[in-house]
Amino acid sequence: MRPARGIAARIAVTLGLLLAPLPALAVTVEKVVSPGGIEAWLVRDHSVPLLALEFSFRGGAALDPPGMEGLADLTSSLLDEGAGDMNSQAFQRRLEDGAIHMGFGAGMDTFRGSLKALNANRDEAVDLLRLALTAPRFDADAVERMRQQKLAALARASTDPDTIADLVWWKAMFPNHPYGRPAEGTKASAAAIGVDAIRRFAAERFARDQLIVGAVGDIAPEELGPLLDRAFGGLPARGRPADLPDAVPAAIGQIYVVDQDVPQSVAIFGHAGIKREDPDWYAAYVMNYVLGGGGFASRLYDEVREKRGLAYSVYSYLSPLAVGGVYAGGVSTENSRVGESLALIEAEWARMRDGGATEKELADARTYLTGSFALQFSSTDAIARMLVGMQYNNLGIDHIEKRNALIEAVTLADVARVAKRLLKPEALSVVIVGRPDGVTPTAKAPDIGE
Repeated sequence: MRPARGIAARIAVTLGLLLAPLPALAVTVEKVVSPGGIEAWLVRDHSVPLLALEFSFRGGAALDPPGMEGLADLTSSLLDEGAGDMNSQAFQRRLEDGAIHMGFGAGMDTFRGSLKALNANRDEAVDLLRLALTAPRFDADAVERMRQQKLAALARASTDPDTIADLVWWKAMFPNHPYGRPAEGTKASAAAIGVDAIRRFAAERFARDQLIVGAVGDIAPEELGPLLDRAFGGLPARGRPADLPDAVPAAIGQIYVVDQDVPQSVAIFGHAGIKREDPDWYAAYVMNYVLGGGGFASRLYDEVREKRGLAYSVYSYLSPLAVGGVYAGGVSTENSRVGESLALIEAEWARMRDGGATEKELADARTYLTGSFALQFSSTDAIARMLVGMQYNNLGIDHIEKRNALIEAVTLADVARVAKRLLKPEALSVVIVGRPDGVTPTAKAPDIGE
């Protein structure tokens, strides 16, 4: 499954120290600039004596060299497997003894990390993070152990219908673009990744000009600044730019079937979407809630599951990417009912395109999307991740204060306009894994390798 791109997500253990849900306007975001010029956005919370850092470097798995898919993902698993003069065991022992959580992960467009520690141990935690980023060991035994873990995970995923459908759909949509390649890699690419490639990735990607930082916790700005320099000041000033060509879907209205002997088929459907900075983003966000993103409240759920009992789950989502975007969804149903389910989904796509939402649907969407926003502030980790996302998407430091007003401002006319612009039922490309009845493939499913 693809973390930053939709169809659920991938990618962490927390210390379990939660903040109570807060009203959005109660959260104050401060910009902190370290003495060395490193910027972070900070939310202070003095209820628990800890610090949570989230950070991202622009550029992720989409920059993996051809034939070395999974390089970013493998690198992410190795940064806490020894650094400086500590091997894997010694480094992990220091983390455990200090109750320090450190984690890394590779998305398609970013490489992210996290650090969480009690204030009593935060100096040590920051020093360990510095070592992980600036002096990772990449010892041969650790690399081979992580490679074997990756191969085992790939073997398990190779028979999972959801994973297969995801990989085939992205390959069909972007056959000649990095977005069409598997972020986790393949058996062949995992074997091709050597220590030199891993070291090169770290040297090119971990740089201050590509860095975004969010911080939450019991800390003052004047305390955070020097810690930022300790953690990140030793990184190169400039790294490799995260340049990618525009991603334009190649599959338009195609149907692909991957044969698998399972009683229930998995289907993924979708077409081109929009980027996060698009002026129509909030109108599209509200429209998607009504169509398929609202769970029990969505039209797709009502028509496909509630009225006809065709599927347990059916959904749609907007997936913005750095150089493109898709609007997609998924459904799982008995082989004998796949054709009927897809026909209903296409019909609902067309009904929304032609008629927009009703006043009640719009009001319900606004109520839910604004009311549930405070739940995104349930933990220090969640808030820190939001701070990184706000910076990555250029939303402004006052986004938390403005966000609900932007949702409330969406009108029926806005939803109708964006529905006509965005929804193209005839362009929905579908990947089905299973043995569906009443469905005729229009193209051969692309090979996703092993």
